[in-house]
Amino acid sequence: MMTANIMSSASPDREIGDALAGPQAAAGIEQRVPVNRPSRPCDSCRKRKSRCEMLDGLSACVLCQFHHRQCTFQESIRPRKRKITYPDDEEQEAMSVSRVASRQGHKSSAASAIRTVDKIDCYENLRGPTLLRRTLGLQTNRHATYLGPSSDFEHSLLHSESLASHDEITIGPITLRKVGSTETFLQIHDQSTLSHPQEISRLDAVETVVSPHGHKLIHLYFRIVHPSFPILHKMVWLEKYDRTHREFSPPCLAFVYILALNWWTYDAELATLPKPDALKLEDVAMRAWAEVVHRPKLSTIQAGLLLLQRPKRNSWTLTTQLVGIGQDIGLHLDCSHWSIPTWEKGLRKRLAWALFMQDKWGALVHGRPSHIHYPDWLVQPLTVEDFPENAVDENDEDGSAEVEKGRILFCEMVKLTEILSEILSTFYTLRAQHESLGSLREQLAIAKPIQIRLKEWFSQLPEVIKGEDIKFRKLSSTGYLYLAYYATEITLHRHIIRVASNATDDIALVEICRNAAKARLCSAIDFIKSLKPEHLQSFWYSPSCYNFSILSAFMLLLWSTATSTEEAAFYRQKLTEYRWILQVSSNGSDVLESANAQLLLSTDGLMKLIPEKVKDQLDSPDKSPMSYDPHDGIPDASSATASSPGILQSLDIGITFPYTEYQLGQASPSFE
Repeated sequence: MMTANIMSSASPDREIGDALAGPQAAAGIEQRVPVNRPSRPCDSCRKRKSRCEMLDGLSACVLCQFHHRQCTFQESIRPRKRKITYPDDEEQEAMSVSRVASRQGHKSSAASAIRTVDKIDCYENLRGPTLLRRTLGLQTNRHATYLGPSSDFEHSLLHSESLASHDEITIGPITLRKVGSTETFLQIHDQSTLSHPQEISRLDAVETVVSPHGHKLIHLYFRIVHPSFPILHKMVWLEKYDRTHREFSPPCLAFVYILALNWWTYDAELATLPKPDALKLEDVAMRAWAEVVHRPKLSTIQAGLLLLQRPKRNSWTLTTQLVGIGQDIGLHLDCSHWSIPTWEKGLRKRLAWALFMQDKWGALVHGRPSHIHYPDWLVQPLTVEDFPENAVDENDEDGSAEVEKGRILFCEMVKLTEILSEILSTFYTLRAQHESLGSLREQLAIAKPIQIRLKEWFSQLPEVIKGEDIKFRKLSSTGYLYLAYYATEITLHRHIIRVASNATDDIALVEICRNAAKARLCSAIDFIKSLKPEHLQSFWYSPSCYNFSILSAFMLLLWSTATSTEEAAFYRQKLTEYRWILQVSSNGSDVLESANAQLLLSTDGLMKLIPEKVKDQLDSPDKSPMSYDPHDGIPDASSATASSPGILQSLDIGITFPYTEYQLGQASPSFE
């Protein structure tokens, strides 16, 4: 490597003391916080293998105070093995120092005045351990954009033998940085971009709105939102915030605060205080957003994704913009072997898949073409190594989310989204809607592999979320995953029912399809009934509001295509029941409140426009000779099993009809 890390000449003890002392000490403008190192770590720190630090005048170490644990020195000291350290260990050392320093926080500050510490100009020159050296996507003074294979910088020359020893090439005001065998980025100074001089004033405006509660809001965010939506790197974020709020992107900092405000009362101290003005925060953030897109970084993607998690902020235009920014900074590439910090590789992969999910679910929600396609997608699947936090980092405070469960939720949501992507690209493209895919029988054959894939996804869910047992005084976001599962199933059934409504030559097959759809609908409603306060009060992924309302749209479809008076009445009754469920459950739940409002607009509003005469006709369709009589429920297993095989044999599809298992009510998650 031609560009080497610049190492400080200060002693290790002094470097660690500077990091723990906070941003004031690092800048040299205020006195360092006195920190002592016990002669031996306390029992808790030794078990966690964490650095044990104790502030002057206190009898408990920083970590024990943070977790509200008794700080003891009772266990016997074990012989210590000698450890050889290498330069590559700096990243791990920085994570350890950052964790302790950030948990020390700024609790002693009672004043509302914000900190005025200057931001770091270059992380390469930062004293002491830091995670941010050699970062590509989170530099403070410049941004990096990907040079694609058709750019005017010839790749064969950039990666030729004559330039092989140069990882950075300066050409006038720009710098080219090679991070892989074929990947090069153009680095540009932020000062040349729109409104860059106003960035510090924007950050100060954000911090002023929440001061002096910024640290507690960040703590709330990482307790409740981050575990199941891990698009930030906790240690990087806390390391930066411990120095100064001025190291962040203004909209990213603001949206972290805005989301955390939803759980303001989950902090015992904050609950008794007036809540900061979220609208004022959002106003500053949106003004800043229009400026930071001109200097795209990983923090720009983070800010946009956080904005989209806000109720009524699920904008397709913003999603489209984010996809373009993500491609600009190379999120669609495989970064596994790049010369960047290990933590950034994991962060890039998590952000890439979060962007993938936002694009696919946004395409479903808004009925738009997806912008991410597999021929231009090289991101590798997520692994445990891509998530820096684990159960050790879990918070014991009331209302916190479980870190391990959150990681599994995120990964499973990615897998489910890939199945949704296949459904959309198969049945919901413009060509698929305008060019016939064949008869009902032929389209069922196309849908069969997707249905089997969905069934396998559900059957392979880890037990920790499949048969959920919510821990006492913990929130759980598993609700958004199961709701997304039902929405995916219904999206597939929705297409089949539309096709079946025009299939007049296969009445028996139409009945099977309608029975299967009815079973899915009833299972979904039962699932929503089973949601507990621990689910409703937790973090819900942005498309959840739509996923609640898609059930009502599906009921309208089944009602308007009903083949008997009894069936039409059944769906009218189910729609009334579902409206009541959302109404009584929406109190205190933002996602259900938004879903209920959407239902009133899209379902009730639409039905009011239908003349009563037409409604009466829909409620009393002519019975066909072969139509079934559903009575009050789903056909039982014996009748379904007896009637299905003969029909399936006549179809000559080849394997068991994919809807039969679901008609019998299997694979129906519930929290009861």
